Amino acid sequence: MPKLIRLYIQQVLIGFGLSALFLGMLLLLDIGGLQGLVLGSSAGYLAGVMLFMGNGIIFAGAQFAFKILMMAERRGGPKGGKRIPLRSYATAPVSVEK
Repeated sequence: MPKLIRLYIQQVLIGFGLSALFLGMLLLLDIGGLQGLVLGSSAGYLAGVMLFMGNGIIFAGAQFAFKILMMAERRGGPKGGKRIPLRSYATAPVSVEK
């Protein structure tokens, strides 16, 4: 299996794991009365599945993007500009006649 595909699958599994943790914390802490709505309804499992899948897709995409961006090579050389000294200009008094 190519390394990129393996990396993608790993990050998707991490993202869906985070989604399960997030959903569990939402239900455990009863944020906005969500626990009563999901567990008290006859179709509450559908809401739980939808929350899990929606958050899983978002978290997996964000996890994969983060991992790819962290793989970038660091460039060598000076950082923070060219280190050219700036000229300092002195102010000159100007007389104004009325």
